[in-house]
Amino acid sequence: MKIGIEIHQRLDTTKLFCDCRSALADDAKPDVSIQRRLHPVFSELGEVDQASQTEFAKGKLFKYQVFNSSNCLVETDEEPPKTLNLEALKIALQIAIQLRASPVGEVHIMRKMVIDGSNTAGFQRTAVVAMNGHIGSSKGGIGIPLIAIEEESAGIVSASDSEAVYRLDRLGIPLVEITTTPDIKDGAHLVEVAEKIGMILRTTGKVARGIGTIRQDVNISTEGGARVELKGAQDLKMLPKLVENEEKRQLELVKILTELRSRKAIPVKNQIADVTSIFQSTKAAILSSGLKAGASVLAQKMPAHKGMLGREIQPGKRYGTELSDYAKKAGVKGIIHSDEGMEKYGITKEEESALRKELGMDGDDAFMLVVAQKAQAEAAIGYALERANMDSIPEETRRANPDGTSTFMRPISGKARLYPETDVPPLTIDEELLDSIETGESLEDKKKKLEKMLNKEMAGRIIKSRHLHVFEKLTAAGADPMLVAATLEDTLVSLRREGIEFKEVESTLVEMFAEYKKGSFVKAAIPEVLKGMAKGARVEAVLKVFRLQKITGDALEKIVSECGYDMTKVMQKYRLQADPAEVAAIIKKPKTSSDYV
Repeated sequence: MKIGIEIHQRLDTTKLFCDCRSALADDAKPDVSIQRRLHPVFSELGEVDQASQTEFAKGKLFKYQVFNSSNCLVETDEEPPKTLNLEALKIALQIAIQLRASPVGEVHIMRKMVIDGSNTAGFQRTAVVAMNGHIGSSKGGIGIPLIAIEEESAGIVSASDSEAVYRLDRLGIPLVEITTTPDIKDGAHLVEVAEKIGMILRTTGKVARGIGTIRQDVNISTEGGARVELKGAQDLKMLPKLVENEEKRQLELVKILTELRSRKAIPVKNQIADVTSIFQSTKAAILSSGLKAGASVLAQKMPAHKGMLGREIQPGKRYGTELSDYAKKAGVKGIIHSDEGMEKYGITKEEESALRKELGMDGDDAFMLVVAQKAQAEAAIGYALERANMDSIPEETRRANPDGTSTFMRPISGKARLYPETDVPPLTIDEELLDSIETGESLEDKKKKLEKMLNKEMAGRIIKSRHLHVFEKLTAAGADPMLVAATLEDTLVSLRREGIEFKEVESTLVEMFAEYKKGSFVKAAIPEVLKGMAKGARVEAVLKVFRLQKITGDALEKIVSECGYDMTKVMQKYRLQADPAEVAAIIKKPKTSSDYV
């Protein structure tokens, strides 16, 4: 098995080809809505990319939500792009230097055809900035053959068979793309490599932060299988499961293909039959609702396929799912096949028997069934047969699912999707430009620095943390490193498990630690203070409303005296307001008989 990874990280600058803010509009309502239909174009070599043709065949209408706060005519494709964002290029080059890659002599912008609706122009602008880098790992060196800078896509809002809605606030945010060689050994090694590249990105202090600002695409191939790209793997912890399930999928498909060959079951001849009349009075909801809408029911015999369509290839997914995913290219919801229990659809034994007779089926045959408008149903079965008749495992782009499985999206993209961008001139990377780049601390230097401030275990957690920049900002302002680290890595995690989230972690903690530095409250009160701040309150208000102000001086001495100078009694009652060290100091002070109550 061979594994490689592509990491896409948003950069913390304005957009790549205009001066718009790289900020999401969150819950704001769009100011304008536009719509487009997209189509593929020929490459320089006169070829059309297969993946683009697949998307075009779906015939979707695309609607785009536009926001004045973060969009201009560039994002709506009503105006040519401006020159490449120089700040974003410098950050990409800084990252390339950290990855020991060699910058190219001249940056040429290319158009990468994308007609799934995620870009109003029908293409994404991308440019190679450096090549031939490498990083170390526990299982040997990993090559970084390519580092590119490109536009972020539009954000999906909703999708149906006929249309999709996107929001354009995200479109055009600069991304740095880092591609590795296929030298990753297994799932655990994949996590290690992804984490290391992520740490290098964060050490620059110039990448965007938060959920969705970094994502991974994993490339996997197995012996006898094919290269598959798993797109949108967000959770690093799920990478080993994705690898395991994709390996299983390909190995099972190889077994299925071998058995189908031995049965002489492929190729399957196109013998689509209109079987609508069999189901005119059906009680099966999925069929009757379609028939009422004027749809037809078409069927296709699958000779010698009995038992094969129901073979599991991933958890919860079967070979029939592979065919169904291809059928969906025609805009249908999927197929029904004979290895499923017909009773779950409400199809009676009499209807199934009539269907088998109509198709001329033998005991080892199977069937596929589609309900849709006749032309659409014919196209759907045609796509399913296209997949069924493939004499090898196809190269595909698949969507990584949260449960570790994957779903077919389109054939894997080829070189035909790229052609030059004529609206943006090339940019020379000369010595003057390279000299202006701040290289910053290396990952190794940052690790050593953290290990001087924290214990080794916590230093390891912080270097991997998405809140590394917050830690550095707070400690630079004088906050205690271990307290900051524990707050970021333990307290916030604990609060999230209680369902408490923060819109702005950085600003919240900056305010809280500034007040803590004044001695306004004690360490033990931090979780309670944060709970109040999560609701939008300022620190002073939280302290007052929840009575969390620190008790010190004479007031504390009086309390300690009333508790008989018993540390346990004091802390049981005043844990969130009294500093244990101050209480201990009062208890240790010499006393006279009058001090005791």
